[in-house]
Amino acid sequence: MGKKVVLSWSGGKDSCLALDVLIKQGYEVVCLLTTVPQEIGRTFGHGEKKELIQLQAKSLSIPAEFIYCTFEDYSERFVSDLRKIKDTYGITGIAYGDLYLDGHREWGEKTAAEAGLDAVYPLWMEEKDSLKALKAFVESGYKAKVIRVREEVLDNSWLGKELNHDFVSEIEDKPVCPMGESGEYHTFVYDGPLFSNSIELYSPEVIQLETTKKLEFGEFRLAEK
Repeated sequence: MGKKVVLSWSGGKDSCLALDVLIKQGYEVVCLLTTVPQEIGRTFGHGEKKELIQLQAKSLSIPAEFIYCTFEDYSERFVSDLRKIKDTYGITGIAYGDLYLDGHREWGEKTAAEAGLDAVYPLWMEEKDSLKALKAFVESGYKAKVIRVREEVLDNSWLGKELNHDFVSEIEDKPVCPMGESGEYHTFVYDGPLFSNSIELYSPEVIQLETTKKLEFGEFRLAEK
């Protein structure tokens, strides 16, 4: 298998951990790939502002590419744009930060195959190992905040929490996947070993989405480390 890949990028801990592992395994990650619904202009995965993804990409010195799609044509547009990215960057594979949900992997492998690419899953594990994965992230040197929670499982008090040892202890007591693999919570990574600059986040505001609450930052900028 070739070592030149694009990474499906949400801006959160899973994709960041996947990036770290890929680089340590000798892959060349040539761009970060994020899907954006045409209707709202925010990321599909976390409802994040595009500008924050672009700041991450700049700090990581890896180009960001956006796939603009609707809910109806998501897979079709994903494959179509992936073929173009394959030609532009000369990639042989696409990597995903999924952990253990078989349905996600089946979709990723199918779309990769349709685009003539290998599907790479650097974090793939058994569900029982998800707590171990969270601890690995906390120990990795990357810094992330909780920016979205699913209301029926986690309340507003989780918004803005740092992913640290206290977080690990608290999430262990909740009836959720410690890594939030089913969307129980989402995160934004703002610093870490691969970041040349940290991302400073200001003016937080809680906004209500359909079944989730989101921490929205009114201001943000790159800062010297």
